[in-house]
Amino acid sequence: MNDYGREQRLHCLVTGASGYIGGRLVPELLTAGHRVRCLARSPGKLRDHPWAADAEVVRGDVTEAASVAGAMQGVDVAYYLVHALGTGADFEQTDRRAARVFGECARAAGVRRIVYLGGLTPAGVPERELSPHLRSRAEVGRILLDSGVPTTVLRAAVILGSGSASFEMLRYLTERLPVMVTPSWVGTRIQPIAVRDVLRALVGSARMPDDVNRAFDIGGPDVLTYRDMMTRYAAVAGLPRRIIVPVPVLTPRLSSLWVGLVTPVPAPIARPLTESLRHEVVRRERDIARYVPDPPGHPIGFDEAVRLALQRVRDAQVTTRWSSASVPGAPSDPLPTDPDWAGGSLYRDLRERAVDAPPEALWRVIEGIGGDNGWYSFPPAWALRGRLDRLVGGVGLRRGRRDAKRLRVGDCLDFWRVEEIEPGRLLRLRAEMRLPGLAWLEMYVATDAAGRTRYRQRALFHPHGLLGHAYWWGVSPFHAAVFGGMARNIAQAATRPAPFHPGK
Repeated sequence: MNDYGREQRLHCLVTGASGYIGGRLVPELLTAGHRVRCLARSPGKLRDHPWAADAEVVRGDVTEAASVAGAMQGVDVAYYLVHALGTGADFEQTDRRAARVFGECARAAGVRRIVYLGGLTPAGVPERELSPHLRSRAEVGRILLDSGVPTTVLRAAVILGSGSASFEMLRYLTERLPVMVTPSWVGTRIQPIAVRDVLRALVGSARMPDDVNRAFDIGGPDVLTYRDMMTRYAAVAGLPRRIIVPVPVLTPRLSSLWVGLVTPVPAPIARPLTESLRHEVVRRERDIARYVPDPPGHPIGFDEAVRLALQRVRDAQVTTRWSSASVPGAPSDPLPTDPDWAGGSLYRDLRERAVDAPPEALWRVIEGIGGDNGWYSFPPAWALRGRLDRLVGGVGLRRGRRDAKRLRVGDCLDFWRVEEIEPGRLLRLRAEMRLPGLAWLEMYVATDAAGRTRYRQRALFHPHGLLGHAYWWGVSPFHAAVFGGMARNIAQAATRPAPFHPGK
C-alpha cells in the first residue's frame, strides 16, 4: 500500500472542471474530505457552481507549461479530464502536446498520481482503424502512463447520467422517433456505465498504491447493443415499443448529421460519439475492483441508471450537462466590455422599455428566458434561425437550459451561452451559433430617477470581414420585429403574476 493513509486529506488538481465529468467530480472529492484546486482558462465560469466557495480556482491552460507548473505545486493527485474535442485537423496534435505538458509538469512538481478518464477501446482492432477521437484518447493515456508519474487510466464506453452527451443522444433518439431507420451500429455491443460509478472510480483512484501504473476498463453490469439500449430506455420511460430498422448506408459523418438533426447534440460532438460505436466496446477485465471495491448496489445496471437520470431531469436537478463545455468552433472568451478589436467595428441594437412591475418581477422573466419559455418575440424567426444553424453544423436551439429557473455563468441557453450574470441586474449572453463574427445579447434591469423599473436590451455584433458586415445589414431590417418585439414582450411578461407553485 502507499503511504497516503486512508484518512489523510489529499490535495487534488482537477482540469476540465467546467465540463460534464469535472464539474461533478469536484464536489465528490470535497465530500471525500480532499482539498481541490481547479485549473481553468476562464475561472469566472466556475464561480456560480455550488461548490465554488470550497475549491481553489486558478487561471491556466493545459497547453501552457508555466500555468500548469504553477497549478501543480503542492498537489498530490492530478486529474486530467480535458480533450480537444473538435473536427479540426490539428486536434490530435493539441491533445498530444497538452498531455506531454501535463505529465512533465506533474513529474517536476512531485505529484504522486495522475488520474485520466479515456475511452474504452475495442479488442483486436488496430489503433490505426479507430476513430481519430478514440485513437487520440488512447494516445493521451499512453503519454501519461509514460510520464514517470504513477498513472491510473480509466477507460469507459457510453456514460449514462442526466445531462451527458451519450444519454441525451439516446434519450432524444428514442423519445422523438417511434419508428427509426438507423445506422448499422445499432447492432454493436456496448457496455455502458452509470456516471455515479465513473465518479466513484475516479475518486477511489486517488488512493491507489504507488506501484500501480496502468489502464483499467470500467463498465456497468450490462452488455447491450444500441438497439437494446433504445428498447430498454423506452420501457423505463414508459414509452411504446420502438420500431428500429437498421440500414448499412449511413457513414459516421452522415450518422452524426442524422443525430444532429434529431437530437440537441450538434454534429461536431455527435460525430466522435457515433464513430466510437462502430466497434464493440466491452470491458475485458475488472481489475479496478481490487483497488476500488464495489459497494452494495454497484455497479448500477442500465435500467436503474436510466431511471436515476430521468428522475434528475424531471426534478430539474441536472448539475452539469454535455453543453457545459464549449462547443467546437464557438468563440472562446470574448468580452464586449473590453474588446480585442479596439477601434474596430461594433454594431449595436439598443432597446429600452418602461415596466409597470417591480425589478424582481422583471428579473424573473429575464432569468427564465430561452428553453421552453422561448425568446418572447417572433417565434418563427427564432425557429428558422435555429434550423439554419443546425444545417451548417451549429448547435441550433435545441440545447435548451440546464435549469428551468436559474442560470449561472457558463450555462448554455439554446444557441447562446451565459457569459455574465449579476443577479437582479444583468444577463449577458454570447452567441454560439455559426456567424461571420462575434455576437452578444445583454438584458438589464434598471430604475430611473423616479424609481420606476426600466428594461434595457443591447445586441452587439463584431463582424469578421466583408461577409460579417453584409450579414448585419442583411438581418437589420428584421431587428424591429425580433429585438423590438422581445423588449416589448419581456416588459409585458414582467407585469403578469408569478406562477403559483404549491409548497414553495
